[in-house]
Amino acid sequence: MSEPESVSFGYQDVDPAEKTARVGAVFSSVARRYDIMNDAMSAGMHRLWKARFVRRVKPREGEAILDMAGGTGDIAFRLAEAGAQVTVSDINQDMLDVGIERAMERGIDGLVWSRQNAEELAFPDRTFDAYTIAFGIRNVTRIDRALAEARRVLKYGGRFFCLEFSTTLWPGFAEAYDLYSHKIVPRIGEAIAGDGESYRYLIESIRRFPDMEAFSGMIRAAGFEQVRSEAILGGAVAIHSGWKT
Repeated sequence: MSEPESVSFGYQDVDPAEKTARVGAVFSSVARRYDIMNDAMSAGMHRLWKARFVRRVKPREGEAILDMAGGTGDIAFRLAEAGAQVTVSDINQDMLDVGIERAMERGIDGLVWSRQNAEELAFPDRTFDAYTIAFGIRNVTRIDRALAEARRVLKYGGRFFCLEFSTTLWPGFAEAYDLYSHKIVPRIGEAIAGDGESYRYLIESIRRFPDMEAFSGMIRAAGFEQVRSEAILGGAVAIHSGWKT
C-alpha cells in the first residue's frame, strides 16, 4: 500500500505521522472523562447503540474476539458476558489504563489488554473468530491498512464488525444534528472534560469520514465479503459488517 502524502485531522490535512501523534494527544487528554462525555453528548444513546452492535456480533462462549480501539472496555465487557475470550487493544495506553481500572472495579477477569496499532497488529494470521471496532476506525491514520490487518488476523469464516458515526439522511435532522455537533458538543467538552478543542476534532473527524456506501466499498476492497451496513438514526450511526472467506 502506498504512503499517502496527507491525511485528514478534522478539517485539516496533515502528514500521516502528525495525525497519529495528534490523535494520541486527543485521547490521552479525554481518557478519564471519555465515558462521561459519551453519555452527555448522546443523551445516553451510545449505550443502546453498543448493545445493538454486540447483539449483531453474536459473541459465543469460548471464541476469540479482538476488540480494537477498545480503550475503556465498553464493548469488551459486553462481549465477555457471553463467555467470549476477548483481547482489548488500543494504540493509546491512557485509554487502556482506564479500561483496566474499570474492569477491576467491576470484578471482570479474563480480558487480555494489549497496546496495538490497528495498522500493524502483532498478532499472527488467523488468530480471531471476530474483530470489533466501535467509534475508532475514523481515528486511524491509514484506514485501508487497518482493514487489511483486520482481515489478516481473522480466521476463515471470521467476521468483522464496525460501529461508527456516519451521515444521517433524515431531512431536517441532519441540519439540527450538524448545528448541535459543531456548536454545542465542544462547549460540553469544555464544561465536563475541560477540553473543547479535542471534542471539536472528534466532531470534525465524523464529518470527514466516508458515508456508509463509501466505507462499505473500502471494506470490500480489503477483501471482505457479504458486506452490509445498518443505519441508526437515519445513518448518523452505522453498523458495518463483513466476512472473511
